[in-house]
Amino acid sequence: MTQPRIWLPTVAGVGTAVSLGVYGRLHTPAGAADVPAFIRLQDTKVWLATAVLALAVIQLLAALSLYGKLPTARWIPALHRWTGRLALLLSLPVAVHCLYALGFRSDDLRVLAHSLLGCLFYGAFVTKMLLLSRPGPTRPWTLPLIGGLTLTAVTGLWLTSALWFFTTIGPGWSF
Repeated sequence: MTQPRIWLPTVAGVGTAVSLGVYGRLHTPAGAADVPAFIRLQDTKVWLATAVLALAVIQLLAALSLYGKLPTARWIPALHRWTGRLALLLSLPVAVHCLYALGFRSDDLRVLAHSLLGCLFYGAFVTKMLLLSRPGPTRPWTLPLIGGLTLTAVTGLWLTSALWFFTTIGPGWSF
């Protein structure tokens, strides 16, 4: 029999991803707005996304340590938790702006991939957090799989946004 331990969080994560996509598609985008005489919002977003990617790499290294693939220390579990919390916190202003100002778009392949990856990231994150908070054992492959999906989504998001921005517009701040 299939365990609700795995499927209920998965359904919640899929529901989150689909809800974000539907909202982004049906919502009329407000359009991007910059703060006059200040930093362009797009510059801030790409640097926040870059920080999220850097934290995701630390998350990967900490997870490899937790699973015995790299040397470990007593502080590694705390590092994993806190870098994850910080990455989520830094991702929220980026996601809110993308969803509210731009919506779910499909006008070209890069933008469509970015929209889908954003939904995947938050869906996988919800699934992972719900799996961690439920009592009882999980299957040994469950958390690495969901963590890998989360890392893949963050990497894809960065490639389809920040890297694209850095290579087409440039990495500078606009004052």
